[in-house]
Amino acid sequence: MPDRPRLTLPAIAFLGAGSMARAVLTGLLQPHVEIDGGIRATNRSAANAASLAELDGVTAFATETDAAANRTAVAGAKIVVVAVKPAMVPDLLREIADALELDAVVVSVAAGVTVATFESLLPSSVAVIRSMPNTPALVGRAVTGVAAGTRSSDADLELAVTLFETVGDVIVVPEAQIDALSTISGSGPAYVFYLIEQLTAAAVAKGFTPEQAALMVQGTFRGASELLAASDVDPTELRRRVTSPKGTTERAVAVLEGAGLEQIFAEATDAALARARELAAGA
Repeated sequence: MPDRPRLTLPAIAFLGAGSMARAVLTGLLQPHVEIDGGIRATNRSAANAASLAELDGVTAFATETDAAANRTAVAGAKIVVVAVKPAMVPDLLREIADALELDAVVVSVAAGVTVATFESLLPSSVAVIRSMPNTPALVGRAVTGVAAGTRSSDADLELAVTLFETVGDVIVVPEAQIDALSTISGSGPAYVFYLIEQLTAAAVAKGFTPEQAALMVQGTFRGASELLAASDVDPTELRRRVTSPKGTTERAVAVLEGAGLEQIFAEATDAALARARELAAGA
């Protein structure tokens, strides 16, 4: 595999270190990434903070034992990733507001919390970027949407893009599209896992063992995804090539079409979008 281009980022603080934040943090620890000033991270639990501190280049603080942990973490950090639960965001921003560097870039991974909320609680010199990564960040295959705030520069946005490129692909969108993006790439892994669940159950119902069913279904999804990634044609054409006229696949696809699968996906993503808007409104 060819060497990856070297990336250099300024000092970064992660406030909250759940699975998503830890995935991004892990991406930053790859050999081709250099953090000038190191990584700081906070977690409520002292045990979790201790496990973070075992990572090379990470200094961790526990809020349950150090009331100033978040303020200490952001001091000197150019990039501050806010990864606490959405309901905790306003109080956290009030806590750190006067401890942030004047030119800090605050990156939100808190679902449903708007740029306006962040900007209203932070100094006017601080830039805000809103983001929506997804769980494949854990294996370096994320799709992350990022949206600029009203006072972020192109350079600020580029910092956020570079940050998330360590764990996958990045799409820059207006903030108005972030919630819609969350219904596709954000929730998308759950849709895929659900399809895998159902096709696995169908295989077991046809007499295969759970182990055989898992091998068939997971291998097929993995292979199809890799084939699509390696192909120069779109998924419609790849599906056509598998679907022989008057064959078995054509019959199966006809059943899926008859069930209104296209409409089901539209309704499902519309429902997710409606809930995202409810969360943004504090419902």
